[in-house]
Amino acid sequence: MSDTTSVTITPITSSRDRRAFIQFPFDLYKDNRYWVPPLRMDVAKLINRRKNAFFGHGEMQLFLARDPMGKVVGRIAAIENGMHLTKYNDGVGFFGFYESIDDSDVSRNLFDAASDWLHGRGLSAMRGPTNPTMNDVAGLLVGGFDRQPAILMPYNEPWFERQLLDYGFERVMTMWAYFTHAKYINRSKLERGSALLKRRYPDITIRQLDMSRFKEEARLIMDIYNDAWADNWGHVPMTEAEFAQLAGDMKQILDERLVIIAEDKGEAIGFAVLLPDLNYAFKTLKNGRLFPTGLFKLLFLTTSGVIREGRLPLMGVKRSHQGRAIDTLLVGEVVRNGIGMGIEGCDMSWILDSNPAMKNSLESMGGFKDKEYAMFEKGL
Repeated sequence: MSDTTSVTITPITSSRDRRAFIQFPFDLYKDNRYWVPPLRMDVAKLINRRKNAFFGHGEMQLFLARDPMGKVVGRIAAIENGMHLTKYNDGVGFFGFYESIDDSDVSRNLFDAASDWLHGRGLSAMRGPTNPTMNDVAGLLVGGFDRQPAILMPYNEPWFERQLLDYGFERVMTMWAYFTHAKYINRSKLERGSALLKRRYPDITIRQLDMSRFKEEARLIMDIYNDAWADNWGHVPMTEAEFAQLAGDMKQILDERLVIIAEDKGEAIGFAVLLPDLNYAFKTLKNGRLFPTGLFKLLFLTTSGVIREGRLPLMGVKRSHQGRAIDTLLVGEVVRNGIGMGIEGCDMSWILDSNPAMKNSLESMGGFKDKEYAMFEKGL
């Protein structure tokens, strides 16, 4: 661990600073075999108030840390989430996009800058990391550093947790990434369980996404999601603009066979989404750029059957229908379809530690805890 004697923290005010903000992880993880480079254009969109629907209700200030020679050694974002404050009115602000070299002076000054900004806006606590919301890439990796993350999941250096704890953060929630492989799934047990549930609830039917009605289907899924997750820890409902943005981004990589919707007498009451794990493609784009050659490489890898794993990032059942094992029916259907398409492994993340029913359901299907994530909080 180095001993930086002078660290300068500056708010980002220029396009040059934003490029440095986006570039820093590429420098920090250049020798890490497990880190997956994000697409620079995606990060640029997240921090652009004209392009990210989050800024319809939230604010964010980016900061860079530089050493005495002017080299970037860390970054952080201080975040005010208007939808969170509307729902909880708890004075909690957030930090995100956190990256730092292994140096306590750097981390302390970054957290001070974010704390001061949030305190100046009348907030009383800081929680994170969220990039920039719980509906985006969120959580700190605290276990499972020797495996690359699934698509839209975070990866960070092991020393980040120590830096947070040394600053006075406390863990407020643990989240798990479960993983299952086709060889671990008892297919006959899965079929018997699905058949039993269908006999028990004959009015519940399962169908695939109708891509010809994508906007209407996306609206159904948003309504289910906001209802299903309403009582979960930390949940903040997506605005229509945020969900439209998410749906538009995902539409490019969705396969209708891997988006399952459950209906009760024609009313949509549950859904599950399985995405191909494009991190296996992004891993080949060392500089995080699609052009000039990255796009062709990405198209080849996503259409050639090379990607054999997926991630189940979104699932929900309306509260009126929870407790009937419909989530098990949805997971079983989407995993079965994925196996039929050649997807051999599936990351199911993340699952709140406070959700024993879902943990038990995934474990009964052959899933096991593969990675551990956490959210941290500190009073201001």
